[in-house]
Amino acid sequence: MTSYVLDEIIDIPVNGDIQNIHLRSNRPDGPVLLFVHGGPGECDRSWVMPKQSRYLADCCVMVCWDQRMAGRSYRRAQAHRDIDLDMLVQDMHDVVTYLCRRFHKEKIFIVGHSWGSILSCLYLPRYPQTVAAYVGMGQYVNGPENEASSYDMVYDYARRHGLTRALRQLDAIGRPVGGMYAGGLKAMLKERNLMNKFGGGTTDKQKENIFSATLVPFVTSGEYRLIPDLYRYAHGVFYNLRQLWEPIVKLEFDKTLRQVAVPVYIFQGDNDQNTPTAIARRWFDQLQAPYKEWVPFHKSAHSPILTEPELWGMTLRAKLFNRP
Repeated sequence: MTSYVLDEIIDIPVNGDIQNIHLRSNRPDGPVLLFVHGGPGECDRSWVMPKQSRYLADCCVMVCWDQRMAGRSYRRAQAHRDIDLDMLVQDMHDVVTYLCRRFHKEKIFIVGHSWGSILSCLYLPRYPQTVAAYVGMGQYVNGPENEASSYDMVYDYARRHGLTRALRQLDAIGRPVGGMYAGGLKAMLKERNLMNKFGGGTTDKQKENIFSATLVPFVTSGEYRLIPDLYRYAHGVFYNLRQLWEPIVKLEFDKTLRQVAVPVYIFQGDNDQNTPTAIARRWFDQLQAPYKEWVPFHKSAHSPILTEPELWGMTLRAKLFNRP
């Protein structure tokens, strides 16, 4: 079992809440790298820490943060309360401020994955002074266009391969309008499950479903305890989706976020149809930033950090920390 100079799982006060983070590093005086997970509510530490510590722990302080009402930060007593996007942006600011103070930094590096790219892109224009650089992965841009494109990809794949059962399911849930499915979250999750199976989602592999892609790392990583963390994790995912999905799909960063004051790197899988790469690339091409770079992962879909972990980790350390 690998040991680290710093390897600490702690609860910290965040915007009137208590939230959980995992800190890991062999260089505690190095730059700080915060992973802002996807979902919303789908924490990433069960695959970030096992897969990326070997590449990143020697050159930075890795931080995995379970966001409000997600993973180890889920509080059953708060399940009747509402949350919104502004609250979560303030949560993120409190976490960043804590990290800056603890590690004596003016700025930290941020990786935002999927929903985490949304939260990060809401954060960047408000608090650019705290961000050394932003790395987007599974970059979300335009909600209505994103959902329509994703549905069309899945439908076209099923039609071309003669998958009649999948076509019946897709016809039943219908094409989303304005980013929303008539059948709500249940319909959206059916579409996402088919998309993962067809190679456009969590990985670029066939016959992968959304539950196995999430639950297997959860059980095997050691980041969570089966009891009570599985309950927290599962309830946190659905709580966050119910609370946040409608405002999320209304976002259109190609109209509202055309300029940022921090360096931007987009680590995007060529085959991503969860947050379609073509939409992300169009936004990136028009984005104004002090520095920007598109970093493609040719064998990946929505999560190149999973599909190509060594290439992802070594590329990140070279781009952000000038380490070979």
